[in-house]
Amino acid sequence: MQLNNDRLSAFIELMDKDEPDYIYELEKKAGTDDIPIIRPQTRAILRFLLALTKPLKILEVGTATGFSALYMREYGGKGLKITTIENYEKRILEARENFKKYDKSSQIELICGDAAEALPVLSEEFDWIFMDAAKGQYLKFLPDCTRLLKIGGLLISDNVMQDGDVIESRFALERRDRTIHSRMREYIYELKHSNDYETCLLSDGDGVALSVRI
Repeated sequence: MQLNNDRLSAFIELMDKDEPDYIYELEKKAGTDDIPIIRPQTRAILRFLLALTKPLKILEVGTATGFSALYMREYGGKGLKITTIENYEKRILEARENFKKYDKSSQIELICGDAAEALPVLSEEFDWIFMDAAKGQYLKFLPDCTRLLKIGGLLISDNVMQDGDVIESRFALERRDRTIHSRMREYIYELKHSNDYETCLLSDGDGVALSVRI
């Protein structure tokens, strides 16, 4: 029997446990403001991996309004420290407000600026890197992310399926989307064929690549 993906996803989400109230508040506001945040299926993957690997230091590339950083802080334990990078001023202001309101234990450090400039300056080693920035820039950021990720660490790349566009021929897409499409395919190929990583691709959410540094 062929499964209906929408019904299956709805069933899985129905079985999930409730989140803290502020998570729902942030989710609702992001929907109202049309700001993309990590999808429920991706959140479930993050919760599971946080419980499994218990990272102490996470680098996030792409803060937006801080939803995913706060989410990882919520489920990552009191010893977790998160460094997150954002370039868009309007989102930086909102992220700061959200961190001030919900990160009472000061576990999140916000770096304001272009990741292409911020990443080369960093030198500390991270247990996790969560890649959720401009999709066309993933490949550009990869060398520094590899340098900063410890052996055995986890690189989590979100939105790698681009709402299904990544599996389509580039000629089936609008011209403006073809560059991002090509770059994401290159990024996925690099992860799957790199000597630095063992990578598993998941179709959950908008696609997640889980890459262990080897």
